[in-house]
Amino acid sequence: MRKYGQHFLISQTVIDGIVQAVPKDAQSVVEIGPGKGALTEHLVEKNLTHFTAVEIDPEMKNYLEEHFPALQGNVILKNFLKFELNLLPQKPTFFVSNLPYIDAAEILDKVLNWPFFDGAVFMFQKEQAQRILAKTGTEGYGPLSLLSQVRSVPRQYLKVGKACFNPPPKVESMVLTFEKKQWPFAAVGEYKKFAKLVKAAFLHRRKTLFNSLSLCGYEKAKIENALSVLNLKPTVRAEQVTLWQFLELNKLC
Repeated sequence: MRKYGQHFLISQTVIDGIVQAVPKDAQSVVEIGPGKGALTEHLVEKNLTHFTAVEIDPEMKNYLEEHFPALQGNVILKNFLKFELNLLPQKPTFFVSNLPYIDAAEILDKVLNWPFFDGAVFMFQKEQAQRILAKTGTEGYGPLSLLSQVRSVPRQYLKVGKACFNPPPKVESMVLTFEKKQWPFAAVGEYKKFAKLVKAAFLHRRKTLFNSLSLCGYEKAKIENALSVLNLKPTVRAEQVTLWQFLELNKLC
């Protein structure tokens, strides 16, 4: 029954912790990749106002509907990355998942971009979770850190060992919670511009911010002006620049 690289969560302590992070008064809850329903079983017991599970595996969908009759009609057979979120209720939505490692960053990006995102509790590979949480100047600080933190407030919630899964993965895991953050952009286009700038800044990690941006096509005069306005040295590197400074760079470049 195991496909799609699944590692099934079997630790009751971790399961209980994740479920407790889901607000009882959430208007809408979406579970991504429920698998055999380790989390689903307890989410159903919370009598949530509106609960949807998005599952990629048809065998798992059948298993869920057979074992949890209350889910009839609420399990969507779809790869979440290809699922149209506008099909969900247009109301504040909380997301929960033991995310597939290979798609975790892409799924997080999709969730944070949805206008009705209202919070989440997600499990990641430990190293990836640390990059999401990383602060300016620390190891792992980069696009994943900035693009997560500009749209939400991520926090470490649980550390999860290999033995908490069947079969055990090769790496440790970590559960993070994500709190909704006020959207700092006037339009979606502004966020895309910001994301492009951030990725360009870190594309050439051994070079200065100025050189990395200029190599990616940004006007040298605008970069020089932005660095001057923000009191940043010409030799500054991307990992030394704060989230606020990147937001200002986005306006000036």
